[in-house]
Amino acid sequence: MKNVDVVFHVDEELKMQADSLFADLGMSLSTAFNIFLRQSVREQRMPFVISRNVPNTVTQAAMESAENNEDMYGPYDSVEAMMEALNA
Repeated sequence: MKNVDVVFHVDEELKMQADSLFADLGMSLSTAFNIFLRQSVREQRMPFVISRNVPNTVTQAAMESAENNEDMYGPYDSVEAMMEALNA
């Protein structure tokens, strides 16, 4: 099958980071882009989840702490103190 050129614009820093990543993986940016396109066509969708509701780093850290039962105690010594602060 005949190859065609595809031109797209990307931030210079992002391209350098991507080139470095893919070089570490033993491939060029062109190869990585071809893999992305082939996988997209094969799955008939983006080959990864795109979400607007990604927690920020503070929320992610809190979620991890909760999952590991760490830092489960707040700044209050009692339920009464917490309720008093909430009702203030």
